[in-house]
Amino acid sequence: MNRTIRHTAVFCLLLVLALLGRATWVQAYQAKALADNDHNRRKTIAQYAQPLGDIIVAGSPVTGSKRTQGSDLAYKRTYTQGELYAAVTGYSSQAYGATQLEGIYSHVLDGTDDRLKNPVDVVTGKQTAPGSVLTTIDPDVQKAAYEALGNDKGAAVAIDPATGKILGMVSTPSYDPSKISGTNDGDMWQKLLSDQDKPLVNRALRQPLAPGSTFKLVVASAALENGLYSSVDERTDSPDPYTLPGTTTVLRNENASAPCKNATLRTALQYSCNNVFAKAAVDLGQDKVRAMAEKFGFNTEKLDVPVRASESLYPSGMDKAQTALTGIGQFEVTATPLQMAMVSSALANGGELAAPHMVSKVTDSKGNTLQDFADGDTKRVVSASTAEQMRSAMVTVVEQGTGTNARIDGAEVGGKTGTAQNGVDNSNTPYAWFTSYAKSKSTGKEVAVAVVVEDSGSARSEVSGNGLAAPIAQKMMKAALKG
Repeated sequence: MNRTIRHTAVFCLLLVLALLGRATWVQAYQAKALADNDHNRRKTIAQYAQPLGDIIVAGSPVTGSKRTQGSDLAYKRTYTQGELYAAVTGYSSQAYGATQLEGIYSHVLDGTDDRLKNPVDVVTGKQTAPGSVLTTIDPDVQKAAYEALGNDKGAAVAIDPATGKILGMVSTPSYDPSKISGTNDGDMWQKLLSDQDKPLVNRALRQPLAPGSTFKLVVASAALENGLYSSVDERTDSPDPYTLPGTTTVLRNENASAPCKNATLRTALQYSCNNVFAKAAVDLGQDKVRAMAEKFGFNTEKLDVPVRASESLYPSGMDKAQTALTGIGQFEVTATPLQMAMVSSALANGGELAAPHMVSKVTDSKGNTLQDFADGDTKRVVSASTAEQMRSAMVTVVEQGTGTNARIDGAEVGGKTGTAQNGVDNSNTPYAWFTSYAKSKSTGKEVAVAVVVEDSGSARSEVSGNGLAAPIAQKMMKAALKG
């Protein structure tokens, strides 16, 4: 064999080996990555090749599937009462992907999750019958929240304090996921994206706002836990009006005639005295207030229910004047409705916070459990004594103070109102907050709720936690205690 032919043969052999090596690499190591790539049309075709599994509320599906016409995507997602449950389900769209429970459990719902397959199916890649996602949502609580919020821009969350089950989660304005589930829904998609009220944002989980006076529950808890005051009925050292430390800025109370000077924590919560809680935050110091806030769940980066909630923040590196403002839930303090429901939930549960969750289990097509979420996974936030005192003061708020619109016949109801500043120099409509708990005197059933109304169309003078948010919470709590 002459030299030229030999070199050519060796070169061709090297090319063959390179091709074989590349093919082996792709098949052995890159196959899954390529299959899972969002730009792989085969993945989308497989996802919608059969009816999807369902998201279940109280034993009934709130999702479905519909046969398509003239498309290589055989089925598309449908929703029962889509606007009512959008904050729970999210959407599954052939064009725009999937969010919330639809996104987290997409492989279970489309039948591609390996847990649904037997060993042969795993090897062959065969698609199997899809599974289901069972939620903790109570349809009566969900409906009560959605109807009560109505045309308001806001959100509400209800939690079972003992178990952490999320009984209701609503964000308004809402949207119908069915209208963006196909491939030809571009106009509706753009309409939702351009809507200034952001209906695609889950305000219950993903919209942290200044919590205003509802945060006073955290400060009062810190004052008791750290021995600043021995009980909610001990008089405090709280001048009225209160001048922010190191400044000439005077912090006044909403009700100038309220008995806020040196008021007890009970009276201060009843009348929502700014001077008491601003002074308490300074006396405690930002580190102790932050430590208490973090026990309730603030500054938690990964709070999954299982949808990830945005972080609720208590800031650091403040001067005393800024610390004082955090004592009334202002400056850079932010909280989601979920977070403020967690505060009331922990106090209602004797000082123990049960991990909030809105999925009870994930099953295969035959109902066998693939994943189970245990109830009652708790951690101690405050002592039982502090929790008892806080509940007593919260009851005073509802019975004699700023939260009277939350009363329920035959139930112990405690709560805290809040009106939080919004915009530069409070130039925008304030946020109306209410966080509360209720316990049936006959059955012992309990629920904790938080509601925020960002905008109801009301005049600024008519915005208050008791006027706007408390009636919504009352309807939710009443629905949860029914039966």
